[in-house]
Amino acid sequence: MRVKYMNNNTFVIFGGTGDLTQRKLMPALYNLIKEGSLPKGFAVVSIGRRDLTREAYLDQIQTSIKTFSRYPFEEKIWDELKNLIYYKQMDFTNFAEYEKLKEFLDFVDIKHHTKGNHIYYLAVAPEFFDVIVDNLAKANLNAQNGKFSRVMIEKPFGRNLQSAIYLNQKIIQAFGEENTYRIDHYLGKEMLQNIMVIRFANSLFEPVWNKDYIEQVQITSSETIGIGTRGSYYENAGAIRDMVQSHLLQLLSLIAMERPKDLSPNSVRDEKVKVLQKLKPTSKAEIKKNIVRGQYKSYRSEPNVSTTSTTETFVALKLEVDTPRWKNVPFYIRTGKKLPRKAIEIIIQFKQPEKMLYDNLTSIPNMLIIKVQPQEGVFFVFNAKKPGTKNTIIPVQMDFCQNCDVGINTPEAYERLLLDAFNGDSTLFARWDEVLYSWKFIDAIIESWQDDEVNFPNYEDGTYGPIEANELLAKDGKEWINLED
Repeated sequence: MRVKYMNNNTFVIFGGTGDLTQRKLMPALYNLIKEGSLPKGFAVVSIGRRDLTREAYLDQIQTSIKTFSRYPFEEKIWDELKNLIYYKQMDFTNFAEYEKLKEFLDFVDIKHHTKGNHIYYLAVAPEFFDVIVDNLAKANLNAQNGKFSRVMIEKPFGRNLQSAIYLNQKIIQAFGEENTYRIDHYLGKEMLQNIMVIRFANSLFEPVWNKDYIEQVQITSSETIGIGTRGSYYENAGAIRDMVQSHLLQLLSLIAMERPKDLSPNSVRDEKVKVLQKLKPTSKAEIKKNIVRGQYKSYRSEPNVSTTSTTETFVALKLEVDTPRWKNVPFYIRTGKKLPRKAIEIIIQFKQPEKMLYDNLTSIPNMLIIKVQPQEGVFFVFNAKKPGTKNTIIPVQMDFCQNCDVGINTPEAYERLLLDAFNGDSTLFARWDEVLYSWKFIDAIIESWQDDEVNFPNYEDGTYGPIEANELLAKDGKEWINLED
């Protein structure tokens, strides 16, 4: 069964033989069709450079689904999906081939009743984004008249502010802002979507979500693995571009944003942009004081990495959001490779009461902890009396884990993002001004690093980064909160 009321479309994947398609996109489509969530009129056209028959391509996809789907493989579901998938060999840098693509899409549209609606997913290297968009426009494959044409673009959206502006101009000329879906897959994660619900659907939290009650905010995104086979990409990106510019600034904006006037995409994104506009530090002196970078010891031995590389694999930042709500509240962010735990966590630490009634109160403050992955949930740390005859106060926890129970199988991020794109809901996609202000902030940091000498590598594999990251918080009388699994 498929959904009748959803927007019918042909989903066109540039990069159909690539890792992203095999590991994420096709398994997501399999999961969606199993749940009856795909449109009634739907087809997939995968474009790649390899000379493959449709049958050979489907064999590859079947293997990927068996390996990466969150559901067990079922022949019945696969039979339904494979009848919707086509493979087209094509050199997408050659404009002449787009006329053939247009004819092929016409055939698919008619056969699968997709009403001429097209969604183009660019699962290719960033240097091909503008080429593909230009050629789609020249071939009139971006036409809107009575139908829609949308483009979905993976990060990185540019390498700096200048390249992001150039790329955006190309895409907007061809598709317009309303049909451009810039993917940050973090925003598709269940608990990221839950942040706004926690804040704005509960009277418990929003009244104390400000400088009067919050002592600090810590955001951690840590990985135990290194860069693997991504050396060529990572040498040109580093942790600041790969993680902070997109994922972690998005997390921060959801935590720090003001209440939107409604839940429409633009209302939500308007408030997120206001946060990005008010980020500090911005001066070179403040950046040197408040940002630490590091490189794990074995990084220079990784494939396609320079033996003298100065690329950071770890970064820790002390940020401020210069608004009345958050005045003088520090936001500490860290991300890195080869750390002790794999986790994405947000910790809201509340202030201790000014006047203590209990002289034996534990030093552990109230904390709201949002776990994004691998566990998905929320737990709240507060104080209570220890059972017994003595008046002993101890910290206790209220714990909600939405993916701990047997039978709970939460959707992958790409499932939600694909559905939203099919429906034309851009709430969980980055608007251009979000990208603009995040790059302005990150460019200032990168520029301040240009003349600095770094003593890399500066942290052991399997540790929490360089010692300077701890000193960053120690200056404020604080320390990183390292949770246990």
